[in-house]
Amino acid sequence: MTEMTKDDLRQRLDALVGQPISSGQPVQAPDPVNAAMIRHWAYALSDFNPAYLDEEFATNSRYGGIVSPPVMLQSWTMAPPKLEGIHERGGVPIEIGENPLQCLADAGYTGIVATNSEFEIERYPRVGDDITAETVFESISDEKKTGMGTGFFVTWVTTYRTQGGEVLGRQRFRTLRFKKDG
Repeated sequence: MTEMTKDDLRQRLDALVGQPISSGQPVQAPDPVNAAMIRHWAYALSDFNPAYLDEEFATNSRYGGIVSPPVMLQSWTMAPPKLEGIHERGGVPIEIGENPLQCLADAGYTGIVATNSEFEIERYPRVGDDITAETVFESISDEKKTGMGTGFFVTWVTTYRTQGGEVLGRQRFRTLRFKKDG
């Protein structure tokens, strides 16, 4: 492979902004929102909000029935992980086809660390909602020098919708793709 210039790399990164992360958009949740999974989540995290667990309370609340914790949005649409071949997929636990960020790995930015995640919630998911998720690259920073090394902050946004297209919320997820300095 020929050496990629910084300008070539920047051009390839800029072309990703606004594009879907994978061609299989939107991703359909394998199951509708359901009380059993809400209960597992609530108990695992010791979040005993009665709107998640108590049918009578929830029915008489502003929600009108059991709702899902809003930060559970991502878990509803997660594909079952495939661990075999995870290294070859750059640490990604699902089949992604061609990795759109392979150009960073090819340029030596092989370190990956998650830096933060932010949620915007429009409404709580309700039992029975069939959720879809659509993920696009939102931004890719200029090259930055960090304590981990030199790299790029890559941010994508996932929009979660109901079967009727109503937006439930958005999640921004940021990673640093870096190479060790020195």
